Amino acid sequence: MMSTRHIVILSTLCTLFSAYPERERVHDLMVRYPLIDGHNDLPLQLRRYHNNQLSQMDLHNLTKFSTDIGRLRVGHIQAQMFSVYVMCGAQEKDAVQLTLEQIDVVRRMCTEYQDFELVTSVQGLKNSAIKSKIACLISIEGGHSIGSSLPTLRMFYLLGVRSMTLTHNCNTPWAESSSRLYAVFQRENNSLTLFGQAVVEEMNRLGMIVDVSHASWDTALTVMKHSKAPVIFSHSSSYFICKHHRNVPDWLLRELKKSRGLIMVNLHSNFITCRDEANISHVADHFDHIREVIGAESIGIGGDYEGVQRFPQGLEDVSKYPHLIHELLQRNWTENELAGVLRRNFLRVFEEVERVRDQLRSNKPSEVQISSEEVQNPCRLDLRPKLRQSAISPTVFSNSNEQKNLFFLAIVLLLSSIFTG
Repeated sequence: MMSTRHIVILSTLCTLFSAYPERERVHDLMVRYPLIDGHNDLPLQLRRYHNNQLSQMDLHNLTKFSTDIGRLRVGHIQAQMFSVYVMCGAQEKDAVQLTLEQIDVVRRMCTEYQDFELVTSVQGLKNSAIKSKIACLISIEGGHSIGSSLPTLRMFYLLGVRSMTLTHNCNTPWAESSSRLYAVFQRENNSLTLFGQAVVEEMNRLGMIVDVSHASWDTALTVMKHSKAPVIFSHSSSYFICKHHRNVPDWLLRELKKSRGLIMVNLHSNFITCRDEANISHVADHFDHIREVIGAESIGIGGDYEGVQRFPQGLEDVSKYPHLIHELLQRNWTENELAGVLRRNFLRVFEEVERVRDQLRSNKPSEVQISSEEVQNPCRLDLRPKLRQSAISPTVFSNSNEQKNLFFLAIVLLLSSIFTG
């Protein structure tokens, strides 16, 4: 007869041995379907802590941050959407210049390090996976970066940008944010202006993914209805589970499903539990609920590492993604569903964005311009020639006082001629 001690030892050994096949299953799944992560703010931290001077750091090992090449490899991240975010305070100032500088650091980072490869297409993503490279996608975070200019948007596309969130924590002159942090460009019942619609149309024409994370729910809904291509929430979670304005309610998720879009679940603790603390189980609750509402085929992952400070226990950095996949397997998610969450769902959306681009190839670049009244930017020059008034005009007078003076002068001259005739 076995003693209690032997039973405990045997039970522990069984647990350990059973855990190995699960870990191998996760590893095998993520090797076959490595992750495409929808949002990472490493470029922001490179600017804050190193002034974008890549020569002063080694991206293989960044102990201050949650992201480096070593941990991206451990986390089985094959493609990373890097945000080129600039603060809302730069709106109407130097937002365009700062965005260019952030694009520059991502391009340098992803060309100077052999582990990385800058990609701009679905085929590029697939090719980089074959070469075991970490693909870099560039995403603008906040429409204020384009300075309300479609030509600027087009130039960003030429530099490699393939996605843009229409707002960040501030309204733009043409789209509404979910945040009320900045009291700028307040409007009533106009969450996406005519110029905002033109931005969406031009992004469709270019083949740029429209991202509605950070946008108000009304803006997101209007964009879904107006866009010819599917849109994404690159880093948002479920409002049903955590009632934070950055999360997405069920009714809007259903609209996203209708438009063939994608929600990439954010891992920030405050968006997961609406508190500072969370764990992997809480994160999995968001995945379970969204799957129940719109299906696993509409879900991805957008961790938001380096953009926020607090992450769930067990998901402290980018190397921990296998822990999340293990939890979802434990909750009876199928390998096919997880293959979609890890990469296939994003590839499907990106392919549809490129298909719409190809359909619109005959369309010329939009020449829609925003009015100066909408922009309200004193730093914006108007170079159009001014209409000059003639010095003497028999029919047009600049003001009523001049007309009165000339009238009285004519009376005086008439009377003078009568009495001196």
